[in-house]
Amino acid sequence: MTTRIALVTGGSRGLGRSSALHLADRGVDVIFTYKSSAEAARAVVEEIERKDRKAIALPLDVGDSAAYPAFADAVKSALAKHWQRERFDALLNNAGTGVYASFAETTEAQFDELVRVHLKATMFLTQRLLPLIEDGGRILNVSTGLARFTFPGYAAYAAMKGGIEVLTRYMAKELGPRKITVNTLAPGAIETDFGGGVVRDNKQLNQQIAGMTALGRVGVPDDIGDAVALLLAPEAAWITGQRIEVSGGMLL
Repeated sequence: MTTRIALVTGGSRGLGRSSALHLADRGVDVIFTYKSSAEAARAVVEEIERKDRKAIALPLDVGDSAAYPAFADAVKSALAKHWQRERFDALLNNAGTGVYASFAETTEAQFDELVRVHLKATMFLTQRLLPLIEDGGRILNVSTGLARFTFPGYAAYAAMKGGIEVLTRYMAKELGPRKITVNTLAPGAIETDFGGGVVRDNKQLNQQIAGMTALGRVGVPDDIGDAVALLLAPEAAWITGQRIEVSGGMLL
């Protein structure tokens, strides 16, 4: 049986790191990107290798679309060198950044950065990688629970994710002839360093969110990593064009 290979953007920390590790636990080899911390990326590679899986870390700023052609070439070279393959099986568009600002105070520069990192990257990086994705493969785009429910300060961020959710449905329709499934995973509040680690470190906020969540706690990265591995698995072949919220039942 051929080993499955997944490409994870933003895999050196947070939800991307957890996703890469859970994929490795399920026997999947991983290519992942990191933006700046080569040391953190090396640590993830070593952790995956301890699970007896292959891992390759490649630098990429997803907000810089001019870097996509060279990155695709690097992926193609890594596939040939380490797997003697021309294609990989699954793509997780995870890399992102957050902006906390009221609607009235959000700047054009902040908005443009969110467009580049979230919406433009999901569109054009995936487009660039399409020739390297196996027919019958998986694409999973990361959104947010904030595209369904609202908290002041996240208007621009949530708007990008709402765009990704619409884009996902179109991708699923147009890539259907290749039997590539495309879905959206929408996490709820998760204890990570995202947004300065406020959900993780602010006990009052953490308890408040737990109180509005059906399962009675705030999410942790493993909750998301496990769900990613499920949705990228071969068994998920009949799920496409869907938004799957992984929030423990937040604000039902």
